[in-house]
Amino acid sequence: MGSVENRFEIRRARAEEFEEIGALTISVYLGEGHVHPDSSYLSVLLDTATRARTAQVLVAVRDGELLGSLTIAEPGTPYADIARPDELEFRMLAVAKGARGLGVGSGLVDAVLGAARAGGYPAVILTTMSTMADARRIYERMGFVHVPERDWRTDSGKPLTVMRLAVG
Repeated sequence: MGSVENRFEIRRARAEEFEEIGALTISVYLGEGHVHPDSSYLSVLLDTATRARTAQVLVAVRDGELLGSLTIAEPGTPYADIARPDELEFRMLAVAKGARGLGVGSGLVDAVLGAARAGGYPAVILTTMSTMADARRIYERMGFVHVPERDWRTDSGKPLTVMRLAVG
């Protein structure tokens, strides 16, 4: 983290960015059909401040502009939905439409892989869904594999896909 890749920086989010991160995340999730406009999950996506208290929120920024964000959750913490003790989980990847194709998503995911190695986690785990085609391409390109026996459904019944990558 803190490195500049493709002229953007990846680092921990700052409190003054929380509102913008929440707005970006909701914009992406609503705009791409990942979440229904009436879903209670929107309040979770919006509340970056609460997330940042128990999880690590990363951002990709360039010249003060927020390009993307994601949340890293250690196993056993409130934002870890599926992580086992030997897995670092990440969630809520959101990349601004104007920043697509710049390597922002890949850079954020790569930062998670670095955090997993630094924290001694042998694997990274995530949940995705069929509407997240751009993100899934990133995950597949980076070597994440589907773990079908761990797939699950949202409270509203949407099917979710679990993917994992050994970082050894």
